[in-house]
Amino acid sequence: MSWMERQRSFLDLTLSSILRRKGKNCSLLLVYTFMVFLISSVVFFTNGLRYEAETILQNAPEMIVQRTMAGRQALVPLNYMEELKNIRGVRLVKPRLWGYYYHPAARANFTLMVSDEYPHGEGTVEVGEGVLRTWGTAKGDKLYFRAFNGEALELRLINTFTSASELVTSDLIIMSAGTFRRLTGIPDGFATDLAVTIRNPREALTIAEKVSLSLPDTRTILREDILRTYAALFDWRGGYTIVLLAGAFLAFLIFAWDKATGLSAEERLEIGILKGLGWDTSDILMIKFWEGSVISLTAFFLGVLGAYIHTFLASAPLFEHALKGWATLYPVFQVKPNVDAYQLAVLFLLTVLPYSFVCLIPAWKWASSDPDVVMKQG
Repeated sequence: MSWMERQRSFLDLTLSSILRRKGKNCSLLLVYTFMVFLISSVVFFTNGLRYEAETILQNAPEMIVQRTMAGRQALVPLNYMEELKNIRGVRLVKPRLWGYYYHPAARANFTLMVSDEYPHGEGTVEVGEGVLRTWGTAKGDKLYFRAFNGEALELRLINTFTSASELVTSDLIIMSAGTFRRLTGIPDGFATDLAVTIRNPREALTIAEKVSLSLPDTRTILREDILRTYAALFDWRGGYTIVLLAGAFLAFLIFAWDKATGLSAEERLEIGILKGLGWDTSDILMIKFWEGSVISLTAFFLGVLGAYIHTFLASAPLFEHALKGWATLYPVFQVKPNVDAYQLAVLFLLTVLPYSFVCLIPAWKWASSDPDVVMKQG
């Protein structure tokens, strides 16, 4: 008999043995699948958020220059732009106007931003869908603001961004420069910060050093720094959620160990009969290995499939608030499917292989004993 035929025979015997003990194996499979589902959901959702952030930030400025005063960000005079343009390697410098507006009725901070290509006139705004969900003083197409000096402003709503871009635009309010300065009180001749475009991105660190020397009261933020910050943030949140699941995972390990190492009387009797029929110890161990592999592989595939549906089709309702953040204003968006082969391999190694091999421990003990002793114990 060839090796493949032997393994197929072992697998047939294993499946019939599993079906004979449906109660024990179904309970183990249910708990096993649920744990794989929880861990895979956290990994998929965290990786999906990181991928979304990295994709969006690819269009962010290569360098941002901010002015600091007493360790805090301050307004940047527009004459700083000429100093930056004189630095070798700088291709373009643009001022940016942005800030935050706290709305007492919604108890949320909204992001105000001025677009260079804003097509509408003064007194108008474009908002994200999250703004309309939470804004407490909206009437028809009018939004009511309170300016920095207490003046009431009535701004007309022109457009609402679609949900496809809500990760970025959920809390965003875009307006003209004149409307922004009237609302925030930022005077002409100043900007929130400066966006710098660099000719050669590999020279970003060198140019950042030159900026610090030319304008000592400024700090530079590179796009790579923002990407690393977002990656660290999502890794931390994913790790935080997995730590919360550590208790449940530990309980599962104890449950799985008890099920895998505690052979029932029926299983011991089966091993004794096989030994009495002339089966080798290695053959019995192979059957037990296949038994553990079938259960763990089934749990792995069902858990990963469930996590895929939960994360990418249902937007991960179990974890979205913990992983998106704890703010009042939550973005509602669909995470694009993005499964990392490396992460799948790690999940496989951590969930499938340990159980497959732990099943061999009690089987080896009884398979290496005398058949008469095993059947008496059974």
